[in-house]
Amino acid sequence: MAGKRTARTKACPCGSPAYENCCGPLHEGDPAADPESLMRSRFSAFALDRTDYVLDTWHPDTRPADVESDPGLRWVRLEVQESSGGGVFDAEGFVTFQAHFRDNGRSGVMTERSRFVRHDGRWVYWGPM
Repeated sequence: MAGKRTARTKACPCGSPAYENCCGPLHEGDPAADPESLMRSRFSAFALDRTDYVLDTWHPDTRPADVESDPGLRWVRLEVQESSGGGVFDAEGFVTFQAHFRDNGRSGVMTERSRFVRHDGRWVYWGPM
């Protein structure tokens, strides 16, 4: 009797076990439910070199003209330390995180407290606090 085969699920760069149930739908156009979900999807977008998504989820008043890829930089792990906002009536929220990376073989950590706001009914990244 043959065993049932299960599809292998690709882990999400943000740390979730399944990209298809986490950041994948957001990268395909679903809105983020809250600032933390958006921040996680942006980290995953950086890890997957989805600069289009990074720019699309950046507030137009603070968005740079372009986000350049760096072939020597690899985002490897995300740690969310604190998250606030995201309720139905919230207009802004904050996420404090550490993003671990490897830059040309050297390990590093970027720590940031980010501000997120609603724009045209969707959560977008405003910038660091």
